Amino acid sequence: MTTPPPPSPPPAFVYRISTGDEWAELQRTGGTLGGGLDRSTGCFHLSNLGQVKMTLKNYFRVQNDLYLLQVDTAKIADGLIYEAANGCNYFPHFYGPDRSFAPLQLSVVIKADKIELANNDFTCSLLDGAAI
Repeated sequence: MTTPPPPSPPPAFVYRISTGDEWAELQRTGGTLGGGLDRSTGCFHLSNLGQVKMTLKNYFRVQNDLYLLQVDTAKIADGLIYEAANGCNYFPHFYGPDRSFAPLQLSVVIKADKIELANNDFTCSLLDGAAI
């Protein structure tokens, strides 16, 4: 499946697939630097709603205790950049203001929803009706 370049302006929301530990840290401290991949690349890996299930199937199939975080793009606009992955899919990445790799703040999260895996499919209320 090919995802076209991001629309201009960007959608109102992007989505973060978060571990239970990361979500707990975000709630407890008000910010997170994400996981190892985020730290090593200097950005938070995000998805548009239509990309979430594909990302879950490709990278999170064996993980439990996941949450889907709905992030307000207006609150992270200064550090949000869409980049091509595999030459055909464009994914949103949050680098932080001036590419400073600042923590992702709880204040940018509009909603968090526990992701369930049932019948080999990922579900949560934010994904209801999302294209696969």
